[in-house]
Amino acid sequence: MIRKVLVIGGGTMGRGIAQTAAAAECEVLLCEINSALAGKAVSTIATSLQRAAEKGKFDAARIPAVLARIRVTDRLAEGTESDLAIEAIIENLPAKQALFKDLAQRLSPQTLLASNTSSLRIADIFSDVQGPGRVLGIHFFNPVPAMPLVELVRGPATSDATLADGREWVERLGKTAVLVADTPGFIVNRLLIPYLNEAALALQEGIASAEDIDTAMRLGAGHPMGPLALADLIGLDVVVEILETRARVSGNPHLGPCRLLKEKVARGELGRKTGHGFYKS
Repeated sequence: MIRKVLVIGGGTMGRGIAQTAAAAECEVLLCEINSALAGKAVSTIATSLQRAAEKGKFDAARIPAVLARIRVTDRLAEGTESDLAIEAIIENLPAKQALFKDLAQRLSPQTLLASNTSSLRIADIFSDVQGPGRVLGIHFFNPVPAMPLVELVRGPATSDATLADGREWVERLGKTAVLVADTPGFIVNRLLIPYLNEAALALQEGIASAEDIDTAMRLGAGHPMGPLALADLIGLDVVVEILETRARVSGNPHLGPCRLLKEKVARGELGRKTGHGFYKS
């Protein structure tokens, strides 16, 4: 059973995974080499828990115990006793490959190795990792504490035991797990991201304003959020990365991001995390 979790990456997704695991009574070591992110990780998680408590979605009396189960470090070597190591770093294949090659040498052969990738294939990420039976994809959605779905991705050599342990842990976190083949974008992003790209293309072509495109899909299709606002929430860089990965793997350049998306990413307009995407926040 997974009780000790090493989370690599102290950004939005990493903090969310750490918070959710600690709330489920796991001991969490959050590894972040950026001192600014590391320094505010626990306080940011505390704020998130307090807001949930104010909305009646979390017991405020539990907050101190949850925070006590989270420790922040900048040294991977401190995670040697972890049952599971899950990364939430930059969506960059060489960076993830290098991380897991290092982790496979540092950690016990029994430690499960998981990626939170939203677009890359598990087979590619773990191509040079010893013990491929212990690797899998565990794809959470943002914001992690609130979103109920997790995509479990089975790599070419992932063992039945690894998959069972991963599913048990995800369900213990209070999430619903779906099993998906190792393909770029998995289920949700394979269907969702092309829709966001098409919305950006409609804006690029002057079909309607961003506000009217989003209003049309909210009121006409019953979506809780318009596609351009959703792209801002996800991060335009993430949207572009997923589209480019699928285009590259499929060999079909028409599946790639439209010009407007690429231009916004080039200008650093990444959505909510930079305060400017299709909307200013």
